[in-house]
Amino acid sequence: MSGSDDAPTAVKILISGGFGVGKTTMVASISEIAPLRTEELLTAASIGVDDLAGLDHKTATTVAMDFGRISLTPELKLYLFGTPGQQRFWFMWNDLSVGALGGVILVDTRRLEVSFAAIDFFESREIPFVIAANSFDGQQLYPVEQIRTALALGPNVYLTTFDARNRASCRDVLLALVDHVIARASH
Repeated sequence: MSGSDDAPTAVKILISGGFGVGKTTMVASISEIAPLRTEELLTAASIGVDDLAGLDHKTATTVAMDFGRISLTPELKLYLFGTPGQQRFWFMWNDLSVGALGGVILVDTRRLEVSFAAIDFFESREIPFVIAANSFDGQQLYPVEQIRTALALGPNVYLTTFDARNRASCRDVLLALVDHVIARASH
C-alpha cells in the first residue's frame, strides 16, 4: 500500500447556530483533543453590536472558529468546526462550509430568533443538517413539537433536545447527523 492509501478519511462537520447557543461548549465536550478556540473577551466595543439579552454570564465569544476531532475508527476521523455566532462574523460561514458533510444547528429556546439565519444558511446551500435544542441549566423549557412549530420546521427535519456539556448527549446528536446524511445519500 502506498502512504496516501494509509491516510485516515477525514469528515468535516459544522457546529453552527446563533450567538451564545453552546457551539464552543459542544466542541469542547465531545472533542478527544484539546479544542482549538478563537475566543476573545467581550468588551465595551460590543455594546450595541452584540445582543447580550439572555446571556448575562457570557464573557467571551468565538471570533473565527472552534475546532475539535473525534476518531470513530483509526481510519475515520470527524473534524468539528464550530462557526462564530455573531452576525459580524457570518462571512466566515461560507469558507467553513466548503467540504462539510453536514451540520448541527444549535438552538436556544430562550432566544429562538438567533436560529433562523443558521437554518436558512444550511437550507439554501443544501447542506444536510439536524437541529439540537440546547438544555441550559439542565432543563428544557419546551417540548420538541412546540420548538418545531416555533421554528417552522417540516416533519423531515430531525430535531432533538440535548445538553452541550454532556459528551454522550453530543455524541447522540452527531450520530443522528450521520444517520441523516446516510439516509439522504441513499435516496
